[in-house]
Amino acid sequence: MIKATEKDTQQFYSRLTKILSKIHQAKSFADAYPLVEKAILSLFNAQRVTVYQRNRSNKDIVSRFKTGDDVKEIRVPITASSVAGYTALSKEPVIIRNVRDNAELEKIHPALRFNSSFEQNIEFKSRSMLVLPILHNDVLLGVLQIINRQDGKHFSAVDLKRAKQFAELLGQKFRYDFGCTEGPFEYLLEHKLIEEKVFRQLEKKADDRTPLTRLLREHARISATQLGQSLECFYQVPFIAYNPEKYFLHPLCEQIKKAYLKNSDIALLAEQNSESVIILIDDPNDTKRLMEIKNVVGQHDSQICVGLIDDIHQYLGVVSTGGQSEGANLSTLLDELDETADLDLDDTASDTEDVSEEDSTVVRLVNRVLLDAKRLRASDVHVEPGKGRTPTTVRMRIDGVCQEIIQIPASHAKAAVSRIKIMSRLDIAEKRLPQDGKFAVRLQGQPLEVRVATIPTVNGEGVVMRLLQSGEPVAFDQLNLSKRNQKEVQELLEHPHGILLVVGPTGSGKTTTLHALLAQLNTQEKKIWTAEDPVEITQPGLQQVQIQPKTGFTFAAALRSFLRADPDIILIGEMRDQETAHAAVEASLTGHLVLSTLHTNSAPETITRLLDLGIDPVSFSDALLGILAQRLVRTLCPSCRKPYRASDDEKAFLLRRYGPEAEKDFKLTEKTRLYKAEGCEECNHTGYRGRTGIHELLVSTPELREKIYHGANIGEIREQAMSDGMRSLLQDGIYKVLKGDIDFQQLRRVAAE
Repeated sequence: MIKATEKDTQQFYSRLTKILSKIHQAKSFADAYPLVEKAILSLFNAQRVTVYQRNRSNKDIVSRFKTGDDVKEIRVPITASSVAGYTALSKEPVIIRNVRDNAELEKIHPALRFNSSFEQNIEFKSRSMLVLPILHNDVLLGVLQIINRQDGKHFSAVDLKRAKQFAELLGQKFRYDFGCTEGPFEYLLEHKLIEEKVFRQLEKKADDRTPLTRLLREHARISATQLGQSLECFYQVPFIAYNPEKYFLHPLCEQIKKAYLKNSDIALLAEQNSESVIILIDDPNDTKRLMEIKNVVGQHDSQICVGLIDDIHQYLGVVSTGGQSEGANLSTLLDELDETADLDLDDTASDTEDVSEEDSTVVRLVNRVLLDAKRLRASDVHVEPGKGRTPTTVRMRIDGVCQEIIQIPASHAKAAVSRIKIMSRLDIAEKRLPQDGKFAVRLQGQPLEVRVATIPTVNGEGVVMRLLQSGEPVAFDQLNLSKRNQKEVQELLEHPHGILLVVGPTGSGKTTTLHALLAQLNTQEKKIWTAEDPVEITQPGLQQVQIQPKTGFTFAAALRSFLRADPDIILIGEMRDQETAHAAVEASLTGHLVLSTLHTNSAPETITRLLDLGIDPVSFSDALLGILAQRLVRTLCPSCRKPYRASDDEKAFLLRRYGPEAEKDFKLTEKTRLYKAEGCEECNHTGYRGRTGIHELLVSTPELREKIYHGANIGEIREQAMSDGMRSLLQDGIYKVLKGDIDFQQLRRVAAE
């Protein structure tokens, strides 16, 4: 074994330092290479050096910097069939004594061969090689290939150690040249698409069953496009989202067990009229998985791309839903239904199912509808029967708006409804009366409770499924409160007793807001009881109770029992009647902080509504801390929203509708920009993705309490609240327009109320 003397080592590091100094002084390695090429050859006592670089949009590594002009450019696929390609794939360095000795190459990898075609018409001949991957954070950025020692000897372990140090420093330079990030999600943090605190919270929640990318999409409203950009910046390979119109499973998948692909989180894709294989993987840094799948792909032309686990599984059609091991795309399932259309029975047999409810295709169809509803963030699924042989329409309420998703052939509509009724434990023979039920499933590792209502129509049974998104509360910072409202709410939560109400119509996000507030209060020092119907969001540390009105366990009964359990904080799902409202006021006056909801349209109206229930004005005014009224409006898709300069008419409308408070709250100039919807694949070409809250916070003040004492009307209460600093729902909507969260169309929906 050749050992380096201390003098040799010192000389090496001295020469290496000079080379690195020139490289780092240059803007890019391309500028530096002509200045250091001879020094690099001398450093390793080599005849030639080739530096390959990876191109993010290309499936090969390309010789960007090489000794000699006999071949302008060498492109090498990232496969085990070539020396540089094998090193790129395995990310392992190799020392080869004789590149023309196939036996030596086969010991490294059975498919490894030396391509001598590049040296056919030139005098130079490669003998020995030292080949190393150029990495940064384990991400492949290139390959360093050192060819033939000047003295004719083989490369040694000392040469390998020194070359590793040089390759590591090259990786740092390439990282800046390529714009690489330090981690898969650093791009999101750098561009302030998510707060670091929220990211760290989601990062802790992620596990093998619930990947971080899914949590980022569902809880932080990060789009697939934004995730893809972040992953590309780190892994330096193209990102491919779920796009079944462009990509489909490669025929090679028929030779591989789908269970293996699913467990490996790999899909082999192809494009129309292309035989090339796209290896879609969630972690292109996982060399072991890539080496295994490359063995399957063999000599096929291939490219490595990064994708989201959920998208990979969707391509494979093996997403787990409701206890079924396999799902399928809705379009595929509907094709299967069309193929079995000849099984239709006579329409006169109205009490007989056209197809057995246990038919596997129907089971998979219902499961797939639920999965797509969750993926699309739908709140409701409406199964609406058509007349006669007309297909049954399935619509989903997404971001508050109904959208038609699919049509189920009439031949299978009754079977699909029966399947839903069986899951909900309803009477499938009863078709003349409405029925209510519920069931729970696990979709992609997360629990989902579904409330079901069947309603007989003239065309058959209709079904409405309400998706209750069980899970943990959203962060308080994600409620999108204005600065004033956020500060005031935080101060209200510091009170040891009193009533804080969140009000609004059904589906306005009241429960979500209440649990976000409870998360702020949920500490080891506080005893918290909640009475809810239903319990959708769970939190460790809370004692949560499900109301059962049919058995007499109402909100009022729960509240009375809570008071005997020595709580600090009580959440009452809703003040539905005088008894509940009166008990809540009494509880707040006896040293408890009470949170609850009410179905009213505004904060001032809530006060008059409760007084109309017969609550004592003096007691209520003493107990009241504040009222937060809210609505949910559709937010502009962050991936495609388009800025434009506000017109004079639009600015005049904003100022007019905001009122006199506009002078101190904001300024509109010629540079004021608003945003409008455009539409992209991420938002299903609607221009909107997700919803946000519009808020109106009334805070109890001595002046307001005086008004309540004397039975003031809604107008007087609103006037006092506005003078105390309250901003109306419309004003908060205008604030969110100027922020770029919503557009004029959504604002007009609020303004019209």
